[in-house]
Amino acid sequence: MPLPENQKRNLRQRGHALKPVVMIGNAGLSEAVLREIDRSLEHHELMKVRLGGADREAKKRLIAAICASCHAELVQSIGHIALIYRKQAPGQAPRPRPGERSKRGSGRVRS
Repeated sequence: MPLPENQKRNLRQRGHALKPVVMIGNAGLSEAVLREIDRSLEHHELMKVRLGGADREAKKRLIAAICASCHAELVQSIGHIALIYRKQAPGQAPRPRPGERSKRGSGRVRS
């Protein structure tokens, strides 16, 4: 089921500050790269992937292959960067990345 537009908008806002975690070069998509993408989605739910050295159609096929094998959805693709999302299992909260703010607050108790 595709993501609703308001959820995509929210995910694009969250993903704006993220740096690409995985970079795919001329060697293409390997099992090791897919495992790393899967592991990153498991921990963070939302990630950027940099796709290098491919034409537009090859990038589309590469993104489709990543999404299909990792059970993820493409949120946005601009240039050589793809923003990918996979909802986490119930009861598992996403870990904030370095530089990404947590929605839980600062941890200080206010009186």
